[in-house]
Amino acid sequence: MSRAPMSIVDSIRSQLVPINSEGYPFIGAFALVSLVLFWLWSPLGWLGVVATLWCVYFFRDPPRVTPLREGILVSPADGRVARVTPAVPPVELGLGSLPLPRVSIFMNVFDVHVNRSPIAGRIERIAYTPGLFINAELDKASENNERNGFVISTPSGVKIGMVQIAGLVARRIVTFVREGAGVGAGERVGMIRFGSRVDVYLPEGTRPLVAEGQTMLAGETIIADLKASDPGRTFRVG
Repeated sequence: MSRAPMSIVDSIRSQLVPINSEGYPFIGAFALVSLVLFWLWSPLGWLGVVATLWCVYFFRDPPRVTPLREGILVSPADGRVARVTPAVPPVELGLGSLPLPRVSIFMNVFDVHVNRSPIAGRIERIAYTPGLFINAELDKASENNERNGFVISTPSGVKIGMVQIAGLVARRIVTFVREGAGVGAGERVGMIRFGSRVDVYLPEGTRPLVAEGQTMLAGETIIADLKASDPGRTFRVG
């Protein structure tokens, strides 16, 4: 049985990246300002069009293919690994006072900003902490910046900490889930608007499988394996 040929409209639609609903008010506002600028002076209007298209691009929310296996942790954010180092988790997470392996992922304004759960489990805690808006790439941003923390408890009792950290431009952290809710690996849990960082705190003794400078894809890139079946990796730059 032959398949009907795909129409041009269907072909174009299949290439379009979905937009997260959080972006619609901003896109609408940018478009409205563009119309006003066109009325005032057409060159300004075209600048508004460029800004509107960038806003559409910023709020894109592409589907991801998440590897599913007990013990695998995937990246919660798109971006670049800024730090892989032991660090004491924020006190509001309740993960203790000893350093844990931490992977910090920096998102610039061109990265997808929808954040995803690194592992399947239950949202045991959500803790918002007001703070500063210094450069999110700096290590002290983990302690001083406005942030929103999650503690995800797996069925086996392992707890993973994930912290959304605001940056220089970011002024709004959005949460899509509630305490007590079940969440799947790679499922959307929130976003940070306009540039920021996400920290993941791994259980003691876990070996991160990523390197500083590596590019991450939320919901796809594996950052650790709790089953320790992977003894660790080396990396080549270039």
